[in-house]
Amino acid sequence: MLFYSSPNTIQSTNIPGMSEITRRDICLSLPALSLLGSAFAQAQDKPSALPTLNHSRTFSYDQLPAHQAPSGSTGRPVLRGTLPTGEVIEMHETTLLPGQMPHPPHKHEHSEFMLIREGTVEFTANGKPEQVGPGGICFAASNEMHGLKNVGTIPANYFVIAIGNELAKS
Repeated sequence: MLFYSSPNTIQSTNIPGMSEITRRDICLSLPALSLLGSAFAQAQDKPSALPTLNHSRTFSYDQLPAHQAPSGSTGRPVLRGTLPTGEVIEMHETTLLPGQMPHPPHKHEHSEFMLIREGTVEFTANGKPEQVGPGGICFAASNEMHGLKNVGTIPANYFVIAIGNELAKS
């Protein structure tokens, strides 16, 4: 229990070792408490739940688990984690049927690279569409509206590499 014993002193009857705390003591401790709170908030933002990608390895395509979407597209997650330098990355492969989009145009905090392997896609960034074929690369910058659509006659296949600390929160 805390009570005021004088205008400048707070006394505790049940906190061992803290029988008297002055207002001066409290004021002097506020900056330290503020720093502690800030450090705790930063620790919460760090992607500690994701694995650290600190060892080289290969990924066999036939070993990647395939997930079928209602639209008929197929996705294969490759990896998701934090690099030793602090960046969070996620990589997946997608196959889109002709005329399909993986999702409506959108924007997000992380940046993305789309590496087109097969087919022809239309990449739209900020309302400007551009066709991209095999070997082409699309870049979606952070917080810019973008979308992708298979405009060819065969399935389009591409890899997405997403980079950004916001990925750790999703």
